[in-house]
Amino acid sequence: MFGWTSRQRNVAIASFLSWTLDAFDFFILVFLLSDIATAFHVDIKEVTLAILLTLAVRPIGALVFGRAAEKYGRKPVLMVNIACFSVFELCTAAAPSLTVFLILRVIYGVAMGGVWGVASSLAMETIPDRSRGMMSGIFQAGYPFGYLLAAVVYGLFSEMVGWRGMFVIGAVPIFLLPFIWFKVQESPVWLAARERKESTALLPVLKSHWKLCVYLVVLMAAFNFFSHGTQDLYPSFLKVQHGFDAHTVSLIAIGYTIASIIGGIFFGTLSEKIGRKKAIIIAALLSLPVIPLWAFSSGTWTIGLGAFLMQFMVQGAWGVVPSYLTELVPANTRAVLPGFVYQLGNLLASVNATLQAGIAESHGHNYGLAMAIVAGTVAIVISVLVAFGRDTRGKAITGAINNQRTDQPAKV
Repeated sequence: MFGWTSRQRNVAIASFLSWTLDAFDFFILVFLLSDIATAFHVDIKEVTLAILLTLAVRPIGALVFGRAAEKYGRKPVLMVNIACFSVFELCTAAAPSLTVFLILRVIYGVAMGGVWGVASSLAMETIPDRSRGMMSGIFQAGYPFGYLLAAVVYGLFSEMVGWRGMFVIGAVPIFLLPFIWFKVQESPVWLAARERKESTALLPVLKSHWKLCVYLVVLMAAFNFFSHGTQDLYPSFLKVQHGFDAHTVSLIAIGYTIASIIGGIFFGTLSEKIGRKKAIIIAALLSLPVIPLWAFSSGTWTIGLGAFLMQFMVQGAWGVVPSYLTELVPANTRAVLPGFVYQLGNLLASVNATLQAGIAESHGHNYGLAMAIVAGTVAIVISVLVAFGRDTRGKAITGAINNQRTDQPAKV
């Protein structure tokens, strides 16, 4: 595959599936908001607190698991991480009340927060430098692919097993562990750094590169508003505002999730040719003319087309993010800092679902209006922020293990 070695292929598969199954467990919830609200006799807005809380605590997981990965290696920490979020997902199925349900989602959120940084560093430090843009798109496509799996499973099994059974199915990621144990090798960059006994202290990096860190947190907050603002309440938008049944919702979700995967890989690969900045800006700005079709049209075909085009652009911009963050940060912080700033951005964006639900309810349950306001605003914000950043295309990582001058953090 792409001229990669078996070691590189296995790492790519494991990293992709780790992020896919993590996203699958998260997105099961967004398809079940109305069902859970009915079960616990509350409105949807109260249940969306679970999304807010899950996103809000993810920085803790990114910090804890990321620091562990810098110290003990990417592979063993990734395995522990997967085991944790799988177990907590299973526990969610037994929640006797909304309060317990929310507590379990908080614990799950901590475990979920560690996967992106650890898995992306393992992939980006193993894949050849020339393929990093493409691998970035493939890896990030795991997120919408997890959404796709959730949509398919929801459409096929939700009526059969109920919302609790859906969370039981969410424990499936634990079966990925044998593959990682037997087939995946440790990051060669981390192994080389360990031999050189490089420092993995995070605080000095935060102090010396605080401007970069602040910039990345703000950028990732905008990115997370972009993705969650166009995804989390979309199933509710389809069910509540348009009255579509579970089967129709599932089909539309499958369609726009396939677009997400294609968009991420397309723009990730494109970034190797035109640069990271241009690829992100083009994808973000192209989402703007799609908003009327995506949020204000009617009928399954027109809404489905709008959703397809919107997620092609949204996840297209996201497809560049793993490589961009990896290239921007210092070499000895790739397992912790990209994931940490990503999840801090998630923390700032964790109010999205509750915010959008509040806007929708105050405008006659108009979810389309709420989503359009958020999507349009952050698309412009992302374009402006990225325009002020520095392009990192062509930076050596795996091919410059012993060349420190080519592996320094980029400046904003």
